[in-house]
Amino acid sequence: MLVHRSKKPRYPIQIPMTSLIDIVLMLLIYFMLTTNFLADEGIRVKLPQANASAPMIQREITVCVDKTGTAYLGDQPVALHDLFKRIQQRMREMEDPLVIIKADRTVCIDKAVAVMDVVKAAGAGRLCLATEKGR
Repeated sequence: MLVHRSKKPRYPIQIPMTSLIDIVLMLLIYFMLTTNFLADEGIRVKLPQANASAPMIQREITVCVDKTGTAYLGDQPVALHDLFKRIQQRMREMEDPLVIIKADRTVCIDKAVAVMDVVKAAGAGRLCLATEKGR
């Protein structure tokens, strides 16, 4: 007599998910960490309109330094010792003005720094160096 064994049900084929979940989690953490260090160039927004708002006036003083190292306040050339007095005078006329220094890219760095020192000594709280956006 032949005895037939009853067939045991086969285990279904399973994909090992533990290592796959670990890899996905590591990729998620990697991308979350690296995207925080990307620099935003700005967000374009459409500002709301209002009839009663007054336009904001940017109070700024612009000092230019040409390639020979001559400082200009507006369109007039100014010596460094006169620049100190004229910056102080303009700063008294405005509340917390922004002083922008536009130096030619070929000017010696010493001359541009000397102008920055004079402006800072005159009491400029906000000072920036104007640059062009790279291509």
